[in-house]
Amino acid sequence: MFEGFSQEALEFLLGIRHNNNKDWFEPRKKVYTEKIFEPMKALGEELFSPFSDIDGMMYKVGRIYRDENFAPYLHYRDTMWIYVRYDAWYWNKTPTLYFELSPEGAEFGFRISKPEAAVMERFRSQLSEDAAPFLNIISELVENYGLTVGGDEYKRKKPCPTPELEKYFIKKGLSVYTKVSDPAELFSRKIAEHTAEVFKAVQPLNDYFHEIVEIEELAKALLKEKKEQQLLEPEPEINMVKAPDVEFMW
Repeated sequence: MFEGFSQEALEFLLGIRHNNNKDWFEPRKKVYTEKIFEPMKALGEELFSPFSDIDGMMYKVGRIYRDENFAPYLHYRDTMWIYVRYDAWYWNKTPTLYFELSPEGAEFGFRISKPEAAVMERFRSQLSEDAAPFLNIISELVENYGLTVGGDEYKRKKPCPTPELEKYFIKKGLSVYTKVSDPAELFSRKIAEHTAEVFKAVQPLNDYFHEIVEIEELAKALLKEKKEQQLLEPEPEINMVKAPDVEFMW
């Protein structure tokens, strides 16, 4: 059962940030396993439990080892994470409930980091048609749960029907989150209870974007199928008018 993190865990993550190499990590591997990985694993199981009966939902607890996509001199992560989301091939393109632990503390909430441009275009179109469902969700999360709205933004503004929506039309991705650095919460079960409360609160937003992503994926699949059918169809025969064999005298 998850009982909270420890000062030793935060100090370890700070240490790996400044000493990102095997020589520093290996003698302290036991600290990582006992103070970070095992508590994160227990927390992940607990956070996922309320969503386990939802079809297609899954969770993952990250390990400290970076993959080959990162720079070769960065062998280890200094921020650990838990993701709860609908199953998808590209995790950063799909809406996600997340928890992150870093030397500065914890951050958790909702995120869709790098959605396809077509997904955000469909999001803007949906806002233009009826923004109330989205705005009501955001209003509750900000006012009742004290969450912050963030996300990368385009350099140039997108055409927007009303000033109220401009701050959402400019988003390349979206996050709604909170941060905790208070040791009294981090080092106790309070952090698990707080995160579970936020996950439950942001789930409607997660479903909202999941539906948009699903619609876009369906549209792409139908377009692909249509193109494949066109390639399989035989080209129509062109009946050329044959010139007469008789030579005319002018």
